[in-house]
This record gives sequence, structure tokens and C-alpha cells, in this order.
Amino acid sequence: MELNQNNLLFTIAGTALLASCTGTEKTVNTKPLNIVYIMTDDHTRQMMSCYDKRHIETPNLDRIANNGVRFTNAFVANSISAPSRACLLTGKHSHKNGKIDNITSFDGSQQTVQQLLQQAGYQTAMIGKWHLDSQPTHFDYWTILPGQGHYYQPDFITPEGRKNHQGYATNLITDFGLDWLENGRDKKKPFCLFLHHKAAHRNWMSDTTYLKAYEDKTFELPTNFYDDYSGRKAAKMQEMSIASDRDMDIVNDLKMLRPGVSTRLSEQYIQGEYARLDSAQKTKWDAHYQPIIDAFYASGLQGNELAEWKYQRYMRDYAKTIKSLDENVGRILDYLEKNGMLENTVVIYTSDQGFYMGEHGWFDKRFMYEESFSTPLVMWLPKSYKKRGDIPQLVQNIDFAPTMLELAGAPIPSDIQGVSLVPLLKNEKAPANWRKSLYYHYYEYPGEHAVRRHYGVRTERYKLIRFYGDIDEWELFDLQADPMEMNNLYGKTGYEKITGELCAELKRLQEQYDDPIRKDN
Repeated sequence: MELNQNNLLFTIAGTALLASCTGTEKTVNTKPLNIVYIMTDDHTRQMMSCYDKRHIETPNLDRIANNGVRFTNAFVANSISAPSRACLLTGKHSHKNGKIDNITSFDGSQQTVQQLLQQAGYQTAMIGKWHLDSQPTHFDYWTILPGQGHYYQPDFITPEGRKNHQGYATNLITDFGLDWLENGRDKKKPFCLFLHHKAAHRNWMSDTTYLKAYEDKTFELPTNFYDDYSGRKAAKMQEMSIASDRDMDIVNDLKMLRPGVSTRLSEQYIQGEYARLDSAQKTKWDAHYQPIIDAFYASGLQGNELAEWKYQRYMRDYAKTIKSLDENVGRILDYLEKNGMLENTVVIYTSDQGFYMGEHGWFDKRFMYEESFSTPLVMWLPKSYKKRGDIPQLVQNIDFAPTMLELAGAPIPSDIQGVSLVPLLKNEKAPANWRKSLYYHYYEYPGEHAVRRHYGVRTERYKLIRFYGDIDEWELFDLQADPMEMNNLYGKTGYEKITGELCAELKRLQEQYDDPIRKDN
């Protein structure tokens, strides 16, 4: 059969197979392929055990990778929440979809992947964190968190209005997703479910079920925790230092609430997330944190000891939110397995970007450095897709939309800038013409964390970054020799040739993606 968008007829490559020596014909699963796209917020590869076993175990996330593929070089186009979501929905870089930062509104009237999937006969649902300063469009069902949303007793917005729900956001988002799968959709039609979690966004409020998790663990300190940013002016000007009391707030971020202690963000915590705890939750919360609070203020920690104490508390709180995420991903996988859907469903797990877990002494994201530029990406694949294990090719979140469209058998419009990953899922060897470089552009300055505007190019081995605006700085890294990105090679003797090649590639990408910033190079 050929795809017919009007009468919902689909074909999936490889579903009809001819038997060999018997001469009989076997039909293997001719149903359209379903898609479950799970995206978390600020979940970094270092905190996912199929990528990095130093810190925590994520058995359900690893379960996806073990039954499919793990992308080892997946990156984003703009490492900040809302723009990353717009890149996903449009398959285009930020300057093309219009959502360059967390402030501008997303134009929902433009072409989006959910619109194209609907046109191809798919049911579409969006549940959880939207964060695009606009109302969702082209979803058959949606219920979203307003703005950043809350961990406890969150409000959700639907087409019918706003409603408060009792419980923990990660559990509730999963509950709503499971309810839609079981009761909300037409089970005769294919679907694409977007399940977007709030976790693990700052301020890392764990479910009370896991308050004691990781409290006996000492996390490994990154080797560049005490980075002095030598030769990297923009890195020195940021405001996302774990050691800084202004940047990582002792009350809001680390929950060290005590009468008489006032910080830059303490009221945000007191009147915000802490105030949302119900009486039973607050009792558990205080019982856990009060001894830690008392010990902290009695210790009088200063200098490096204080910085490392903050790091350990940050890591523990962050890890607890991931424990809930992993458990809830397991609930989705269990449902799909119980209902016989895994052989006809692709499950995609990723994050809107990476995050710093103490590397360079930081938390947050934004920089084109590896920890925030990269993102976890694993896919559960039906048996009709033979590829298993690692996929090392350079991929980017602008590729997710065309990938979904090809999985659905739908045409990919020519104005989409990303490329489908399906060829990588089918072939043991990557296509010969697969991209050799990636383009990145970050815009949000002035803004929280004071990361300067910059753009750059990354190849398999090298990365070139230009910071612009109130500064004019370049950085060049050899990722093979310097994976922690500590040694800026730009302007150093012996690197003239590679610098010239990267500058030329950067301009080529800006031409390819029609980014007008090329004019001030």
C-alpha cells in the first residue's frame, strides 16, 4: 500500500516479508508505527547509567537503550528550555522558528511536527511541560503545566481551563499519559504521545518517597570543579557557580531554610515550592531536612569545604528527581509491554538539553561546552528495526521532527532543516553523506546566569565558538586531547590551519541554515 493521507492508509518499510525456502508469504505487523516521545528537563547524560555509571543507576532508562539504540553524539541547537522545545516541534534552528530565548512567544501557527502527523492520520497528545508562552496547537489532546510548572500540587492547563491536582508532578504527568493511552485515544488509529516532564529542573524537589535516597552517597568531584577559566573570558563572566552564594542559593536550591536567613531567592522557595507542600508532605520534608539544616549552620563551613558540601547536596537532590523519572518511565514501558504494544511502538527518550553536574564548578546549561550542548538520546525499537547498540554519528534535536515523520511514513517538507535519523536505525553503516559538523547558536543575554551570546561549530574532534555582543572572543578546543574543554587553542601557534578550516565550516553552516549572524563575522 502507498501512504494516503486522506484515508489513513499507511505502509511501514519491512513489515511484509517473503518466506525463504517454503515459498510461502509471511506478514509481520502491518499496523502503523506508534511513537512515544518522552522528554525531560535538564537531564544530563552524566546522570544516566547507560552513559555514565559513576553516579546513579537508571534501570528503566537503560532498558530503553538495551532494547534499541544509544546515540553517543546527540546534541541540541540552543541549550535552553523553550528554544530547544521549538527546535523539536519544527525541525528548524531557533532563528528560523522564531523562539530564540525563554522570553519570546512561540508562533503556533507555523508548521509543526504534530500538525504534519495529524495530516498523516495520527492522533497527537501533549502532556506535561510546554513552556512556549503560547497555547498548544494541532494536538488532539493536551494538558500542560503553566510556565515552568511546580513539583507539588501543580496546576495544569487544558482547553477547558486551569485545574489544580494533588500529587507530585512526575507521577501526575505519567498518570495522565497512561490514562490517555488506555481511555483517551481511538485505539484503531496510530498515535504520537509527547510526554514532557518538569524534572529535573531547578530547584530539584524530590518526591517525599525518595527523600532519603543517596543520602549515604558521596559523589565524585569533577576534575575541573575548581576551574579558574584561564584563557576563557566568557566562562569567567558567567553566574552559575555552585560555590557562589548568589548563583546557587542556599535556601531555594539547597533547602537550608532557617528563620532569619534571607537570600536572593529565599522568598521564592518559601512562597513557592515549599508553600505547596500539603501537611503530610511538609511533615516528611521537615523531618528529613531539619537535621541537615541544623548540622549545616552549626558547621560554619567556608571556602572549598562549603563549595564541596553544596555540590554534594545539589547532586543528591538532583539524583532523587531522576530516581522518580526512571521509575515513571518504567511505568510507561510496563504498560506498553503488558498491552502488546512494544513491537509496534518506537519509544524515544531525551532531554531538552544537558546540564552541568559540577563540571567547571557549574550547574545549569547554555554554554556550547559538551555537558550542556550534548543531550541523552535512547530509542526503544521494534524488532523490524535491526539496529542495536551505539550510534556514534553527529545528530541534533532538529532531527527529531523529520525522524518522527519518516517513522510515520509521512512526507518531510523541504523547509525542515533537520534530517531523519531513520537511516541510522536501519543500517549498520551510516550513510556516506551523513553530516560531519553541527551548528549551535545561543541568544539569551542579558539574562539569568549571564552567559554571553555565542555560536559555533563542532566536528568529530574540534569545536570552535565565537562569543559576541558586549565581548568579542573566540575559543577552540581539541576534544580528543582536551575533553573537559580547559585549554583554549584559538590564536595559538600550530592551530592556524584547523582554525581556518573551522571558520570556513562555520560560515558554510550559517549559509546552509540561513542564519543572518554570518554578516558580522
